[in-house]
Amino acid sequence: MAEQTQAAPEEKSARINCGACGKPVKRIKRYYRNGKFYCDKNCWRKAIKKAKDAKEAKEKEGSK
Repeated sequence: MAEQTQAAPEEKSARINCGACGKPVKRIKRYYRNGKFYCDKNCWRKAIKKAKDAKEAKEKEGSK
């Protein structure tokens, strides 16, 4: 019988960047919220504030 060899699939290490600042997130230190990874809690708060400000600006623009 012929030997069957199977090549192991290559594992690609996905590089994860912070959702707020865009820096690479280290595997040990990461903060996961709303489907995105962040450097830390401060970056997450910045992203939330930025999204809130953008939403308010959009609503203000729509009411004119």
